[in-house]
Amino acid sequence: MISAEQLLLDLKELGVCSGDVLLVHSSFKSIGHMEQGADTIIAALRQALGDDGTLCMPALSYNFVDAKQPVFHLQETASCVGYLCEYFRQLPGVVRSKHPTHSVCAIGAQAEALCSEHHLDPTPGGAHSPFVKMRDCGGKILMLGCGLGPNTTMHAIEELVGAPYLFSGDEIEYQLEDNNAETITYIGKRHAVFDQHYQKIAKHLGDPDLRWCNIGEASSFLIDCRALWQEASKLMEEDAYYFNKLP
Repeated sequence: MISAEQLLLDLKELGVCSGDVLLVHSSFKSIGHMEQGADTIIAALRQALGDDGTLCMPALSYNFVDAKQPVFHLQETASCVGYLCEYFRQLPGVVRSKHPTHSVCAIGAQAEALCSEHHLDPTPGGAHSPFVKMRDCGGKILMLGCGLGPNTTMHAIEELVGAPYLFSGDEIEYQLEDNNAETITYIGKRHAVFDQHYQKIAKHLGDPDLRWCNIGEASSFLIDCRALWQEASKLMEEDAYYFNKLP
């Protein structure tokens, strides 16, 4: 049985600090058996971040919103990236960015600032997206038991360098519905399906920019956003297909 207190100690050992802006990708089952399930890990994360920190999780919905079903509802559209993210999305006080396929949920001091302008970008990872704002505010990414592969921030970096494989087909017209029954027409590009080997970044980032330890039973990584953007963009500028190739 893993307690919130033990998880808190693990998070601090990894380098999660009070006041951090933290984006968490996760495999909930890998963490181990906890006293109160998802509430235990969320409580530990929020305690580690403190009152001045901000906890973020992806709420990607690309499996549910597409050209055939182009309506995204801020509250009702589910995410498709794991149990912990979907549980977090539905908690009181959590805000969600308005984007049909790549929304982010957040709670804490900078939640509104991170999430309020996502619909202004015609792509998932543009300048107004939480992924870019995480870089600009010196945020961190926690890969909690899921390895280094499912790192959505890498798509925003691919947008920055103009990766030739990134987008698929024509622009799609979506309808974004918020909790006040207001609807925004959003026209944007959709990411393609392609090989992703983002774990290769481990060859290029070291402590303190990339750190590792167990959180509960989950092998976990903490990544400095600014360092990730700098190194990954440099690698892709040298070889646009670097992260498409097997190690």
